[in-house]
Amino acid sequence: MQGDLNSRLTSSEISVIWSSCQNNSLSICVLQYFLANVDDDDVKYVLEFALDISQNNLNISKSILEKDHRQIPVAFTNEDVNPTAPRLYSDAFYLYYLKNMAKVGLSVYGVALATAAQSDVRNFLSQAIQTSTDLYNKVTDVLLSKGLFVKPPYVSASNEIDFIDKKSYLGGVLNINNRPLNVIEITHIQINIETNTVGEILIAGLSQVAKSKKVREYCLRGSEIAKKHIQVFASLLTNNSLPAPMPWDLEVTESTISPFSDKLIMFHASLLIQSSISNYSTASAASLRNDISTSYVRLTAESAQYAKDGLNLMIKHEWMEQPPQVPNHKGLARG
Repeated sequence: MQGDLNSRLTSSEISVIWSSCQNNSLSICVLQYFLANVDDDDVKYVLEFALDISQNNLNISKSILEKDHRQIPVAFTNEDVNPTAPRLYSDAFYLYYLKNMAKVGLSVYGVALATAAQSDVRNFLSQAIQTSTDLYNKVTDVLLSKGLFVKPPYVSASNEIDFIDKKSYLGGVLNINNRPLNVIEITHIQINIETNTVGEILIAGLSQVAKSKKVREYCLRGSEIAKKHIQVFASLLTNNSLPAPMPWDLEVTESTISPFSDKLIMFHASLLIQSSISNYSTASAASLRNDISTSYVRLTAESAQYAKDGLNLMIKHEWMEQPPQVPNHKGLARG
């Protein structure tokens, strides 16, 4: 009996493997479309590398679920992508998209590994972390070679060791006579500028190709929210006499022919907002200035409401696949 228990997947293992099936199937659809519309050979190489990673991750995830006699999610298939649709984004956007994809992979798989017990799950997650690292490095090399890599601001920091000895270091909720930003706060602000910029461009493109009016409106709203959040973060840097470097050459064409199903578009938007909320929570905890942490809380609340509205839209159209859950024992007993 003990051996049987040790061979079963735990709830956290089912969660990450089930989500991996969904997320990697989405990535396959997106990357197939990108590859059909890429010009630069260097960009094509990293897109192909990312596609191989997603296909391998999907195959392993399915085999782990099958081994445990678990239902494999429907997720996304060839019916959700039209690779022959005209180009919607620039080659530069593909690179920034892949960079963000690699960062999300490192975060998600890293957290999941710390909760995994099964050896095959741990092996998969360890491999996924390594391939996400490889993808990040390859994309970064290409971005650097093309002069597109966005570096955080340089600062003239003191080399002396010091300790915080005044509560005023935390500042107030109003941006009045607050101390300068520290390097930890700058790092998180820059990360959130870049991820919001990539998200804003992605969802702006999707807003002009989505078939449903409600989905188009939802994407337009998300694009405006991202723009506003970028302005908030950029002002934190400029108010401290620091530049607010942002990704550039992220073009959206005039195409109105959708490469993706509305179901995929909404799920993709959902993933973006989940990532933003996670980033904001981490940044808020790491930011010692009260006005900055308060801004993150406010922006998180706005993002959460946007996510909820998207979830309701997905449920209305039956696009939201239900994750595995505990059986309803009370309902079974009454039945």
